Amino acid sequence: MDGHDWTDERAIRRALEWPFESLHHAVETGQLWWSEWGRLPSTARARADALPDIVSRAPKLIPLIAHRYLPEQPHESGNPVFSIYGVDAIYYGANLNDYFEREFTGWSSKPWPAQVKHIPFWSDLVERFAQDTNAS
Repeated sequence: MDGHDWTDERAIRRALEWPFESLHHAVETGQLWWSEWGRLPSTARARADALPDIVSRAPKLIPLIAHRYLPEQPHESGNPVFSIYGVDAIYYGANLNDYFEREFTGWSSKPWPAQVKHIPFWSDLVERFAQDTNAS
């Protein structure tokens, strides 16, 4: 799996924008809109205008490899690593060290801890995706 080219400004911008673009696509395909965000805007333009405000309240994500991200908040160790692909959101590591072990030895190479630190918005996305997947 290739990492990001940190010398390519456009590639960095794409990596930083990926979670938002991925969520925007999920909204437009009817896969994502939470009731706490209010009523679903009726036009694509209105949805595109509303989503940045919603996502801006979530901690920013630091790109690691492909669509794996580390939340930049809280500013402390132990933040989980997320794999974000639209509503297909999972924990990919309980923390950065755990992530690297799983990334290079296999996602299920060892047992998961009983609890992973909750990160507002992103952990909620993971939990809701898991509920939707288990309900299917």
